[in-house]
Amino acid sequence: MGKKVKEDKKPPPDDVFDTLSVESRQAGTVVLMLSSPEEDVQSKACEAIYKFVDKCDENKKQLLDLGAGEALLKLMQSEDRIVRRNACMALGVMTAHPDVRKFLRKREEAIPAFIQLLAPEEDTVVHEFSGLGLSNMATEFSSKATIFEAGGVDALVKCLSSSDPDVQKNSVEALAQLLLDYQSRAAIRDADGLNPLLELLKSEFAIIQKLSLLALDRASQDSENRSALRELEAMTKLVDFVAHPEWNDLHVMAVMVLSNLLEDLESLELVKETGGLKRLVALITDQVPPEEEPKAGTGKGEKKAGSRAAKKSAKGSKSGKKEESEKEEPPPGEAIIPTLPDVKMSAAKAIARSARSAENRKILHEQEAEKMLIHLLSHESSDVQTAAAQALGIMSENLLSKDSIREWEGMQPLIKLCNSDNGDVKEAVTLALANLTTGNSTNCQEVSNLNGVETLIHLLADPRDEAVANTCCVLTNMATEEVLRTEAQGKGIVTALLEPLKSQNTRVQAKSSLAVAAYVCDADSRAEFRNAGGLESLIQLLHSGNDEVRRNAAWALAVCAVDEPTAIEICKLGGMDLLQEIQVSGTRKNPFAEVALERLLDANLSAKYALTGQLSSTNLIEDGFYDAGQIRPNTKFMSIEDYCKQELNDKRPVLFINAKADPVTTQSASNPEMEAKENSKTNVSGKSSRTGREGKGKSKQKEKEEKQKEEELQAQLQKEAEALANSENQPVSPPTDSNLVKYIEEVTDRILPLATATDQVKALAQFVADKMGGPIEKGQLPNFSWELPLSQVKFELKSNVIPIGKIKAGIHVHRALLFKALADRIALPCSLTRGEYNRAWNEVMLPETQEQPGGQKFPPCCFLVDLIHQPGQLLKSDSPEAVTYKKL
Repeated sequence: MGKKVKEDKKPPPDDVFDTLSVESRQAGTVVLMLSSPEEDVQSKACEAIYKFVDKCDENKKQLLDLGAGEALLKLMQSEDRIVRRNACMALGVMTAHPDVRKFLRKREEAIPAFIQLLAPEEDTVVHEFSGLGLSNMATEFSSKATIFEAGGVDALVKCLSSSDPDVQKNSVEALAQLLLDYQSRAAIRDADGLNPLLELLKSEFAIIQKLSLLALDRASQDSENRSALRELEAMTKLVDFVAHPEWNDLHVMAVMVLSNLLEDLESLELVKETGGLKRLVALITDQVPPEEEPKAGTGKGEKKAGSRAAKKSAKGSKSGKKEESEKEEPPPGEAIIPTLPDVKMSAAKAIARSARSAENRKILHEQEAEKMLIHLLSHESSDVQTAAAQALGIMSENLLSKDSIREWEGMQPLIKLCNSDNGDVKEAVTLALANLTTGNSTNCQEVSNLNGVETLIHLLADPRDEAVANTCCVLTNMATEEVLRTEAQGKGIVTALLEPLKSQNTRVQAKSSLAVAAYVCDADSRAEFRNAGGLESLIQLLHSGNDEVRRNAAWALAVCAVDEPTAIEICKLGGMDLLQEIQVSGTRKNPFAEVALERLLDANLSAKYALTGQLSSTNLIEDGFYDAGQIRPNTKFMSIEDYCKQELNDKRPVLFINAKADPVTTQSASNPEMEAKENSKTNVSGKSSRTGREGKGKSKQKEKEEKQKEEELQAQLQKEAEALANSENQPVSPPTDSNLVKYIEEVTDRILPLATATDQVKALAQFVADKMGGPIEKGQLPNFSWELPLSQVKFELKSNVIPIGKIKAGIHVHRALLFKALADRIALPCSLTRGEYNRAWNEVMLPETQEQPGGQKFPPCCFLVDLIHQPGQLLKSDSPEAVTYKKL
């Protein structure tokens, strides 16, 4: 670097120092020259510094370290125009270095100095480099605030109208940086800066167009700015911009601005009225815009057609430019230049963004935006396919769009894309299908007609979690139609849902659980799901910390627990214990778990009575029921086999209901072959003794045959005896209650034929009281001896499990259980409720009777059946007598 101060040709006065020529190649020397009082020296030193710092970033840092920043900042405020210009040029270039910007942020006068140099009276070069300095400074947020407070937005907006492209470029770049701050968005509107930004779209320089689009994109994020842009016809101008194929590298940014504008309902209505939306759709789908079809040879677009290079090279008149562009216009019928994939993707995203509002979706549907999106599904770019599918998914939230997409054959490409290798595409199309099939049975049927069921079932094994979750939603929607549900079940959906249940993604777990609940609604599918081990996965999901997963898993278990085999299997796997824990918890408790637990208990009445102390009239006691007493929540419920294996103890006995015939007796009675063999054995024995007496007339050969047959028969009988012994070594089971069998026969013969339910209740109550020790006078219950006889029965049976028929002296808990068991056998509806201190009672719904003939009142009332003091007496459940019966 070097500068030379030339001597003046005129001789200097006597009192003036002779002109001195100095050459320097050290940056430090030039920095010292900045402090010279001579403006000419200052100017040339600034010019030398500008050329030096423009070479590389290291030079900028070097001069900053030498103290050039402070001197240049001072010279920017000099009264000499040339000094100000050169100092601004040097410092403006130096702001590209972060250390220089850090230095200037600490100087309060730095940014106001740049803004002051944007004044109209300053040179164009000063405007250029002041704008450059502000654009560099605006990259930091703190500087944005300082520029805004110093009035930099107004000054920069005025520079947008400059004829110099460099000034325009730096000014619009600075504004684009400032518009990241919400305060500047309002300021540019107040400064009337939106219209100049739109005018810059006509610039011949791509960088200016790009920066103006960037500034418009950020400015249009403000709702009031969008309103102002509508008044400036920004929508039409942007669509015109997209219509120029030579600007295709900037179409994406133009569509992004359109996306912001289309977010408002007013903008959509405006573009609908002007036809701009249909024109944009035609451009995106590479079709001739409707308004331009009759103007193939002439039109507004022709005047602006032509490449960017042609514009730069055309130096002639405006008419010459027009003629040249007209020559380059393709003739009518020639193929339209397609838009870039990024533009198509951005347009689809713009539609999706605008469609988030219900009102906007309606207008977009009226403009047939779905057709464009369906067309884009066939594009070769996966990004375009993803964006189009996402937009269709949002548009399908409109009821009319669901039908239109189907009618315009949009379902087929969506199902076809389910086989794509791109995960984003599969995620987007499954989401679109999920929305399309929600509440629309016709679309569900269309999926089946297009062979989409197998494709969707195959997707359940996809590694993309979101795609699997969306697929579960589609299949759940289809399950509402019985025909489609049956078809999916036949193609193996029940077993295919097992894999998603094991996913670690909570959304997949929740949606797959819901799908299971939708498809295991018949006995065969529940059996298939149970045999495939699906119940274990569902029960594991009850441990989830996600509320939705727990709710959906509980609902699926509630559906599975409808039939008894599945309910029993759920209980064996610990499902009932987990549901109890959930219901006890204050944070995890939910109504779905309550329903699931209730259905499990309905399938296991012994557990229900032990846990809740209540059996309704619809809970019918059958053989195998047992009353183990009240157990606390979260306590493991033991099976009857476990109680039978326990050693005799002094605890409350387990009351057992079993009117089945003894299995050994039944086997003997129902096995005629065994009886025939026994008879055969007797006959053979008799025959062999006769053979011994008549042996003299028989040959030895015949005796040998008879002996062989007898040995074979004895061996067969021995095997059968061993098999019977093995069956006796099986797990201990409670004995048959022969007394209960007789009770049932007697009740069926004597009480069932009675005319009214009231008579049946009274007769059955008296029958139960007679079998359990008869009536007990009021106040004499403590004197009624029932513990000793019960203990004797336990000792005789050597078991804690006592058949109910073995009890000859019983109180409330015994009589109420027997009454419920017998009433269920003769279809007499009644409930069973456990109270405290061995209390239990039955309630029945009967009509009230009046003295007048035929005097029945409806609805029927609830009566408590007295089985203790006056057997057969009916007490209104809310009466004082009934309350006393329950407590005393």
